[in-house]
Amino acid sequence: MSIWLLAIIIMLIAFIMTMTGRGGGNFYVLALVLSGISMNLSASTGQFILMCSSLMAAVLFSKQKMNHWKLTVLLGALIFISAMAGGFFGHYFNEKVLKVIFAVVMFIAALLMLRKPKKKIKTNSKWLVSLTSNGDTFHVNLLITVPIVLLTGFLSGMVGVSGGSFLVPLMLLTMNVPMHIAVGVSTFLVSISAAAGFFGHLGAGIFDFNLAIPLALGGVLGGFAGAKMALKSKPKNLKYLFAGTQLVASVIMIINVIQ
Repeated sequence: MSIWLLAIIIMLIAFIMTMTGRGGGNFYVLALVLSGISMNLSASTGQFILMCSSLMAAVLFSKQKMNHWKLTVLLGALIFISAMAGGFFGHYFNEKVLKVIFAVVMFIAALLMLRKPKKKIKTNSKWLVSLTSNGDTFHVNLLITVPIVLLTGFLSGMVGVSGGSFLVPLMLLTMNVPMHIAVGVSTFLVSISAAAGFFGHLGAGIFDFNLAIPLALGGVLGGFAGAKMALKSKPKNLKYLFAGTQLVASVIMIINVIQ
């Protein structure tokens, strides 16, 4: 497949995925793997594309106040370290194992998004932290959030998927964060996770600049357009788009593993 044709595919993926706060790392890896590129190189390239496209979208979302900085800092600190570790150790795992992990992560995330969030969250737990920013207050249960975010960061860095695949459901289901804010926070965190995962892969010597640069260009253009569209979209539509694309990704990857 021509690298420029692949770049166009990446651009379309970035457009759709950026709207949901995921960035598209999972589909980037899927497209690269199906084009014949090895899983480990696909993971490192996917992280680079994701880093560039999500950073572009994060800037646009922040300008529209689609972010909660205290929540972003808390989750970002956790995901940065774990994603870098995942990126560095990813090449020690068998490619088929990575693909299976990829598929399972996507499927679980899709199911989580179809659940309705709790209307009320208990605020008397000793593990609960209240964060206020821009007039909004959200309650974070550290006992649930810390382990999930650490695992999310490690897996996203190792496999090259978007950390937003679990971060968005986590914020919606356990913190009652509105969909647009969840998309903004997740996009910023995805850029952090992608950067950490990319540098982990780079440290392991798994990267090809000649392959990555043209594809990243397509990702940036798609990410910009997707962010603009997200600002105009209804939260309910974004939620269903998130769940639908997750299911598609998991099914396609499972079929790819079987073949």
